Amino acid sequence: MFNLIVNEWIKIFNRKGTYVMIAILLLSAIGLGVLTKMIGETDQNPDWKKELMQENKDMKEQLKGVNNPALEKSYERSTAINEYRIKHDLPEDGDYSALSFISDASGNIPLLGLFVITVAAGIVANEFSWGTVKLLVIRPISRFKILLAKYFTVLLFALALLFILFASAGITGLALFGAGDGSQVHLAYADGTVEEKSLLLHLAGSYLLNSISLLMMATMAFMISAVFRNSSLAVGISIFLLAMGGTVTNLLATKFDWVKYILFANTDLTQYFDGSPLVSDMTLGFSIVVLAVYFIVFHVLAFGAFTKRDIAS
Repeated sequence: MFNLIVNEWIKIFNRKGTYVMIAILLLSAIGLGVLTKMIGETDQNPDWKKELMQENKDMKEQLKGVNNPALEKSYERSTAINEYRIKHDLPEDGDYSALSFISDASGNIPLLGLFVITVAAGIVANEFSWGTVKLLVIRPISRFKILLAKYFTVLLFALALLFILFASAGITGLALFGAGDGSQVHLAYADGTVEEKSLLLHLAGSYLLNSISLLMMATMAFMISAVFRNSSLAVGISIFLLAMGGTVTNLLATKFDWVKYILFANTDLTQYFDGSPLVSDMTLGFSIVVLAVYFIVFHVLAFGAFTKRDIAS
């Protein structure tokens, strides 16, 4: 198995496109840092407490006559955090440091997802396009192991890109904004209370939780690639769903509760740690079960298609 993974890893890095992806990821982090620095650090607003109080007042006014549990929970969270900031003298526009920039750079994860989807969609389908699949299946190794090695390689590639993004954001942040004074905290809202938590631990958890969506989209692209043997189809469908799935799901969630069974309603696990699930009766355990079901279905389809079809003919 190890040798199979190494061979797949070498195949990925024998392509120029892989280095282009890494370069774009690095440049996106550096470019974001330079742009943030050029915009400049603004002085702290002396009236920030009044602005937060007005913001809370506006949110309460907007909720009058509105029957939207998800919106109510979102506003409840925002109001509680604003009140906590006012009470404990914690302005939003405090010291901007490397950790702050790493948090902002997490917005590049969808770009990273695009690259992983491209690799996942091609790692199986390209073997058929190039005719090299026959060389794979005639070896004394089961098709199951061959496909499993390809999937593990996709996961390792995703982890590598995630590390590159995190590291490049950290280095860029340190170079441009410094380490800060260590006073920054993340305000987490759960069960009606606001708690101060380590910003570093929050960032690590945030990157990890945000990668769940990346994992599921890569798995779906991998499945489509194995079933239909067409990398273009796999890339096209996966990118479309990556771009539109969340938006459409959020719109449907305002009207229908059955949306909670859709994949994209469950990929963002940070919603439970921020205290505002998409549908009011959704829980972390529920989303994990839904994701597990989709994960299993994707793999059953992928491995079933690859191991049962007469792909050597």
